[in-house]
Amino acid sequence: MSYFSEFKINWRSLMATFIGIGTGSAIGHYTLSLFGPELINEFGWSKADYALVGSLQIFTLLFTPFAGRFTDRFGVKIAASIGFAAMSLGFFAYSIMSGSIVEFFAIWVVQHIFGVLSTSLVFSRLIVEQFDRARGSALALLMTAPPLVGAIMAPIIAVVINAEGWRTAFVMLGVISAVGGIICVTFMARAKKRGDKAADGSPILDVHLSRQELWALMKTRTFMLLVGGMALINLPQVFASSQLKLIVLAQGITDQLATWMVSLYAIGVIVGRVIFGLALDRIKANYVALFALSLPAIGFVILASSVSLVWLLAGAVLIIGIAQGAEGDIGGYLISRHFSLKNYSLILGFVKAGLDGGGAIGALILSFTLRISDSYVPFLIIVSVSTLLGAICFFLTGPGRQYESPSEPMLATEAA
Repeated sequence: MSYFSEFKINWRSLMATFIGIGTGSAIGHYTLSLFGPELINEFGWSKADYALVGSLQIFTLLFTPFAGRFTDRFGVKIAASIGFAAMSLGFFAYSIMSGSIVEFFAIWVVQHIFGVLSTSLVFSRLIVEQFDRARGSALALLMTAPPLVGAIMAPIIAVVINAEGWRTAFVMLGVISAVGGIICVTFMARAKKRGDKAADGSPILDVHLSRQELWALMKTRTFMLLVGGMALINLPQVFASSQLKLIVLAQGITDQLATWMVSLYAIGVIVGRVIFGLALDRIKANYVALFALSLPAIGFVILASSVSLVWLLAGAVLIIGIAQGAEGDIGGYLISRHFSLKNYSLILGFVKAGLDGGGAIGALILSFTLRISDSYVPFLIIVSVSTLLGAICFFLTGPGRQYESPSEPMLATEAA
């Protein structure tokens, strides 16, 4: 099947998953930092305590591989339905919080244990099943949805917070997530519950993954590099998920400009996903990974400096966003080229667990450095180094196979 034919045949799946991933868990990722100043001021929480929200992923990461296997076994429609229900109910629960930070943390944990089923863990599976030659481009289009929605919603949510209060803004997010989920699940193309097919419709070998095979897979060099690299490049995850506005405010930027930079970050993610998604279909994936995932180090060093020039700070935020966008394409693409699609969501679940683990450790580091220095600089220096190390890990995985071959199905363990 040709490059453009894949889009012509599978446009419905791409549209449905685009809507789904944009209104699922990701919508909270791109807007939660807007609530930080309001919650801290109203409830008297410290910045160090609020920073711990990122460490809560250490609880949810344990469930992520199970969520991946659930998706492989029961299909994307059932998985996504559960994920959207969790996200919507979680946003509604935030809106009636009493003020205890423990209550806030508890809602976050429950919401994200099940909300992971409204992320790329679920939706990218359908894309890699139905796209082969255009896989990088299709993943790029899919993964532009979260930052696009984030860029649009960030200023809107900021206006709602200022005009109606943060509780109303959380209700608004809950409604958006619910409506998006209904549209997504309704129009999502039917996917196989077990096994999978190549992009040309030929069956890929249906392999049962035993415990021994799973253990063998986990010991492969590529698997360890992907999980470890994902953890390293996501130490700064808390930066975007809850601290971005606070960090730029600490540089002396006005509240209005800080909100604008939250949207700018999301725009950077869109740019990164489009550029590097297209690159993945044309350049060896590990070379794309090395270049793209090294970029955040530049942005973090700029933010760690004492500069207060708006254009320079905006450039730093934009660079970090571009690299974040590349990460969303590269991880799923490398998995699909190194491992069997039969176990795609399971393996992606482990890689995402590495992502969550890195984010949790990064949040703990941030909370600790804030307590001892009341400054974001030590954290920014640490994560500038970790992102470089993570980029090297991705490079060392190698490019993997270029295209699927129905006559030579990829194995349940490492294929390259």
